[in-house]
Amino acid sequence: MQFITDIALSGRDRAILRAVAAGNAELSWGAEPDLLLDGRYCCDQPAAHRLARAGLIAPVRVCSAGQRVPATVTAAGRRELGVPAAA
Repeated sequence: MQFITDIALSGRDRAILRAVAAGNAELSWGAEPDLLLDGRYCCDQPAAHRLARAGLIAPVRVCSAGQRVPATVTAAGRRELGVPAAA
């Protein structure tokens, strides 16, 4: 996957990052990974795709296409949110 190095985040992008950071987020992995929050598909999949391509959200482990795995906010995503890196 190619990462975008410079992305201007909208309020919705930041809300999605905060929701992923809060837990209960999953990615249905593929060429354009789909994001699920609390078991339901996120209503703004283009934003979720953009955040994944930018390297701001990612699966917690290596996975195969079509597999549903927990999602996390990456170190880059935490920097965008102004949250300290996890220890």
